[in-house]
Amino acid sequence: MLQKVEICGVNTEGLPKLTQSESRALMLQLKAGDEEARKKFIVSNMRLVLSLVKRFWAKNANADDLFQAGCIGLLKAIDNFNVDLDVRFSTYAVPMILGEIKRYLRDGNSLRVSRSIRDTAFKVLKAREGLEKQDKEGTIEEIAKVLEVKEQEVVYALDAISDTISLFEPVYNKSGDSLMLMEQIADNKNNDEVWTEKVALKEAMRRLGERERKILFLRYFEGKTQTEISSEVGISQAQVSRLEKNAIQSIRGEIALEV
Repeated sequence: MLQKVEICGVNTEGLPKLTQSESRALMLQLKAGDEEARKKFIVSNMRLVLSLVKRFWAKNANADDLFQAGCIGLLKAIDNFNVDLDVRFSTYAVPMILGEIKRYLRDGNSLRVSRSIRDTAFKVLKAREGLEKQDKEGTIEEIAKVLEVKEQEVVYALDAISDTISLFEPVYNKSGDSLMLMEQIADNKNNDEVWTEKVALKEAMRRLGERERKILFLRYFEGKTQTEISSEVGISQAQVSRLEKNAIQSIRGEIALEV
């Protein structure tokens, strides 16, 4: 895919480029109803679509399908662009193109999001946008009030449409030094208190009898039932249950003393 030159029948090497002034002039013409200007503008901006599609090569999706989805975003951007705003078309178009590509990937994912949830998510995004235009903070609570729904519904809808991200995704890059997402995530489980408890647990396990240690190992490390353990150890299920409870109580007592 990285070497792909022709995509959807379009020779990407031959795509024209526009200067900012040319782009502005064509946009004014197409908004006035000039179909030829519209066609030329679309073709000239296919390079923008292609540059964004390249970000998703690693998704193992069909390049032609991604490009088509991106072009849909491009057409939507053209139709909705306001020429009166002091904004470059590319600045406006990029989020819409990316949105269509991500929507295609999301809809084609094995984990499908129901239509009703997607509709709720769309309403949530519109409500947040409306609040922000009023210089209000688009919090979950405020959005829920606007839509007259529970806060949990807002959270669920946003989670359902959010894209997963790799822990190895660079979140900062300067002078060739990348900072990955995983390097910004704290592990609150590995503090001094937890390590002390682990040492105490290991010591408490060591003081158990061999049979009790085996029962706990089979029960909690191999996930076997008490009936399965009774057959393997050669005692009744009731004895296994009693030994397991006694061993756990003994461990708790040892840990309480150690910690």
